[in-house]
Amino acid sequence: LVGLCIDTTCCSVVALDENFEPKNPCLLWMDQRSAEQTRRILELARNDPALEVNCNGKGPISAEWMTPKALWMKEQNAENWDDTKYICEYQDYINYKLTGVFCASSCNAAARWHWDGKECLQEGEGRPTSLYRKLGIPELADKLPQTCLSMGTSIGNGLTKEAAEFLNLPVRLPVLQGGPDAFVGMIGLGCVRDGTLCLITGSSHLHCAVTSVASRSDGIWGAYRGAPLPHLNFAEGGQSSTGSILRWAKRELFGGDSTYQDLDAEASNIPPGSDGLVALETFQGSRTPVTDPSARGALLGLTLSHTRAHVWRALLEA
Repeated sequence: LVGLCIDTTCCSVVALDENFEPKNPCLLWMDQRSAEQTRRILELARNDPALEVNCNGKGPISAEWMTPKALWMKEQNAENWDDTKYICEYQDYINYKLTGVFCASSCNAAARWHWDGKECLQEGEGRPTSLYRKLGIPELADKLPQTCLSMGTSIGNGLTKEAAEFLNLPVRLPVLQGGPDAFVGMIGLGCVRDGTLCLITGSSHLHCAVTSVASRSDGIWGAYRGAPLPHLNFAEGGQSSTGSILRWAKRELFGGDSTYQDLDAEASNIPPGSDGLVALETFQGSRTPVTDPSARGALLGLTLSHTRAHVWRALLEA
C-alpha cells in the first residue's frame, strides 16, 4: 500500500464545531430540502458572475449544491449556524480525520460550490464573496475550508498516528486529495482531453464533457473552470435519479426473490416504448436541461394490459 485517496458523493455537507465534531447529521447530495433557497438565490443574486455555471446564469440552481444547502442551514436554525465553526464536504471531514489537515478539493469547489477551481488553489482566492454578501451569508467564506488542493496533491504529512493505529496502517502513509465520486471516475475513464465525453452511472446519471474553454450554455451545468484537474474544464448534464429508481422499484413494487437479471430478462420481451407506458424518472427532482428540485416522478399511460415487465422497461427507458 503506497497511499490513500478518498472520493465521496458531492455535495454532502457537514457542519462542525470548533473541535471539528459534527453538530448535526450530514446533508446528503440527494437532499432536496433547500429547493426554496435555490429560487431565492436567483432572485437575490441574478447576474452575479458566480452563477454563470448554472445554465449560463439563467438557472435554476440545483438543491444538490453547497450554497443553497448552507443558506437553508442558516435560515432553519440561526443559533446552530452561529455556533458552527466549519462547513465542509464530508470528504473534507474524512481527510481531516486521516491527516489533521482541514482542506477542500478544488474539484468539489469548482463543480458544486460556485468557486473558481483554478484560482481557489491560491489561499483566499476564487471564492464567490459577492454572491455570499448578496445572500446575507458573508460568513460562509470563513466557515468553508481556507485551503484548497487539487486532486492528486498530498495532504499534510499523511496519516496521523491516531488514524494509522485505527486503520492498522503505517504512520505518515501518504493521503492524496480526491474529489467527487463521478469526477474521479472521469479520470479513471481517461476523459481528460478536449472534446471527450463520458457517462457516469449509479444512483444518478452524469454526462461530463471536457472543454478547452470554460464556456457556458443554457440547459447545461458548467463549464467548471479548473475541474476535474486545474488545467481542464468540463460541462455537465444528467439525471438526479436513475439507478436509485430501479432499486426502489425492485424493493417496493416487485419484492420477492426477483433479481435485477430476472427483471431485465422479462423487460427484454417488451417492445421499445413499453406499449405506451412512459415513466418520468424525476423522483428526486431534475438536473438538466431543466433544473427543478421540486419535480416528481410518474408512470403515465397505465392500462390493464400492462405487466410488471412493462413497468420495469419503462423505468429503464426513462
